[in-house]
Amino acid sequence: MRDTLRRICELQPEYASENTPAMKERGVLIRETLANHLRARLPALQASIDSLFDDLDVDASDGIGRKTEAPWVRVYSKTMSPNPRDGYYMVIHFAANGGAVFITVGCGSTIWRGGDLTPVSDEELSSRTLWARDVVKHKWRTLAPFTDVIELGAKRPLPKTFEKATAFAKRIKIIDLDVVDIDSLLFAAMQRLGEIYIAQLERRDMSPGDQAAVEISEIAKPLRKSYRRQGRGLSAAERTAVELRAMTLAIQELQERGYSCEDTSRSESFDILAKREDVVLKVEVKGTTSDFCDSVLMTKTRLLFIAQKKVTLVSC
Repeated sequence: MRDTLRRICELQPEYASENTPAMKERGVLIRETLANHLRARLPALQASIDSLFDDLDVDASDGIGRKTEAPWVRVYSKTMSPNPRDGYYMVIHFAANGGAVFITVGCGSTIWRGGDLTPVSDEELSSRTLWARDVVKHKWRTLAPFTDVIELGAKRPLPKTFEKATAFAKRIKIIDLDVVDIDSLLFAAMQRLGEIYIAQLERRDMSPGDQAAVEISEIAKPLRKSYRRQGRGLSAAERTAVELRAMTLAIQELQERGYSCEDTSRSESFDILAKREDVVLKVEVKGTTSDFCDSVLMTKTRLLFIAQKKVTLVSC
């Protein structure tokens, strides 16, 4: 595998958008040789992640039509990332000047629009990659050994989106290929990808509003497959625990602000009656396990009630 990586790096400075002899050789090395090296390692990589993700596969590209400055090979779960534009995956990138190989975990950076691949917005990519880094740091307390900045050195816009779509990376200089334990890095990258997949199954990458919308869709269309949202939804007991915890936090917050609080969740259409001098608040509490607490789903009837009763909504 080291020889394959080294040869690809040697061919990188000979990049041409046309299918020159050098690009033909690079294409075979990317799409076949290196991809097969990774396929041979799939059993070991499979052991690094939860058995839920038993459908690992390998994909590679050196360009669609015209050759790209930034070829790549990725390892992914077919249910969690059915195509390179969707989901997260481990991916090997190459510097344009051939000076380095990058072992990374990143996400889809393009969408099909008008027959062409169009980059996802910088804001969206930043949100996706930041969330993935937070998941990994929560588990390992660090991003190490994937603490390097990925700089491919490519001139065209599309490869630059690959950099923005990278959550974390390990840079391996071409001169260090013989001394770096590549298999250990691949294993570690897959461990971290597996943790990201679990967080997705727990819907931590979705706002409370989006979570509720998915649940309603699953009830309305029970036969419709939701490719990555099965198997890790909260049980009834867990939902109750989340709501109780949210109530506790909301009451603590209100009390710190000088309110006296009464739990009215079982007797009224709101959860907390909070009073402070001549101020009375009727509080609706929403609890979530999501890492994105920026929206909740409310029915039209519920919103009307809140408006009429002057209920304050608190999300925890």
